[in-house]
Amino acid sequence: MIDVYAARGIIKDRKGLAQELAQAIMRWEKVPVIPFFTDNTAAFIHELDADAFSTAGGSSDHVRVAVTTNAGALNREQQLGLVKEISELVANASGDPSLSERTWVALTEAVPGGWGIGGHAYTNDEIVQHVRELLGKE
Repeated sequence: MIDVYAARGIIKDRKGLAQELAQAIMRWEKVPVIPFFTDNTAAFIHELDADAFSTAGGSSDHVRVAVTTNAGALNREQQLGLVKEISELVANASGDPSLSERTWVALTEAVPGGWGIGGHAYTNDEIVQHVRELLGKE
């Protein structure tokens, strides 16, 4: 799951950015492109009034991106690549290349049982088992 928080009007193509971000996390996590993931990997673009947030210096021209993955889904190389790509995608969607320098990305991992999909709180092992069944590998 991905949540993007930005001042109203900064992101020009919200739906396009949301889809690109969801696809990016799937690529970096290296999950199979199957409905279980394409239907349950999503990004949300939250627009805020410019006076709804501020840096310590008084600026509200930054973007915050919160990414939640399952525990251990990203190694260090994947973390670095995903954060770089997210920052670039946000900047591209804004039309302001310098926004990549003002985009904060917070990567967090869901606790075991912390992925609720279809009314079930999945652990990492349960997700793996479910996907293996969907792919006919178990």
